[in-house]
Amino acid sequence: MKTRIYLLLFPLMSLFLTHVLAQEQAGHYERITIHGKSLEANLDGDPADRDVSVYLPPGYAQNTGQRYPVLYLLHGFTDSDDRWFGLLGQHFVHVPSAVDAAFAGGARELIVVMPNAFTKFQGSMYSNSVAIGDWEAFVAEDLVEYIDSHYRTLAVRDSRGLAGHSMGGYGALRIGMKYPQVFSSLYSMSPCCMAANLSPDAGSMAEVEKVVTPEEIQQAGFGVKAMLASAAAWSPNPKNPPHFIDLPVAEGKPRPEVIAIWAANAPLAMVHQYIPALRQYRAIAIDAGDKDAGIAPTVVSLDAILSGYGINHDFEIYEGDHVSRIDERLEQKVLPFFSEHLDF
Repeated sequence: MKTRIYLLLFPLMSLFLTHVLAQEQAGHYERITIHGKSLEANLDGDPADRDVSVYLPPGYAQNTGQRYPVLYLLHGFTDSDDRWFGLLGQHFVHVPSAVDAAFAGGARELIVVMPNAFTKFQGSMYSNSVAIGDWEAFVAEDLVEYIDSHYRTLAVRDSRGLAGHSMGGYGALRIGMKYPQVFSSLYSMSPCCMAANLSPDAGSMAEVEKVVTPEEIQQAGFGVKAMLASAAAWSPNPKNPPHFIDLPVAEGKPRPEVIAIWAANAPLAMVHQYIPALRQYRAIAIDAGDKDAGIAPTVVSLDAILSGYGINHDFEIYEGDHVSRIDERLEQKVLPFFSEHLDF
């Protein structure tokens, strides 16, 4: 009986000690605002001044002569940096706790940066269009330049990582493929919008043309919001107010020419053009939960494509859904991944 009790106590004590260490070695969080030159004059009227969450590791304040790698972390659709960092109450993820626990568990200290990509349509898709501005350049140029000039970073490619979840996972792939000269390691968690056979659902198609005012956007269902955001990112039209977009539906019927444009922005279609860029990465990882029905199969397809081109990468389908284990994945997978592959 005593042996069994001891065997149960050891893992419990280990978890307790990790929690205590994480509390004792907590980092510092601050929220700043930076100007995004790349976002100026966007037709949707979203502010070019963007809030950004910055996590500084426990040693940052004490070790004033030390410089740190940076992980740029991108949140998902309808989400925001302040939710991920716990400013708006309980959420499915709490970045400071996950990062502190990762460091307490042996991951090396780095800076974590998350921009707020919440827009008029509740998500930028981290894309580039006249409607939303150039979110690719904002992340890879404006944001990186600001962080390097205002914090003690290791301001080189080999010390920068890019990761994201859902829309952010899509953004990590999209930006990563276009900016291999800026980032050296890439981790895409449950990336959305992967498949080239994108087609709007019937319910959203029936409703989206009726949505005009900001209040109607706010009250719209998830599918309608996603359709509007996707159109702003991938099928902008400066001659089509009030939203300056071309929808994939007109008078209730699909528009194949717009759907084709959307399909061209799917990573499973884009990736073949960017194989030379992906070969430049020191490390790439992709994952999804096995119960994430719309996403897991597309991640499997991306794994097959990368493997077919001989690109080394980590790949995992784990037990879980779209949001159920993101805290755990950050702590046990994402932070250790960058701890291993970035230069310190």
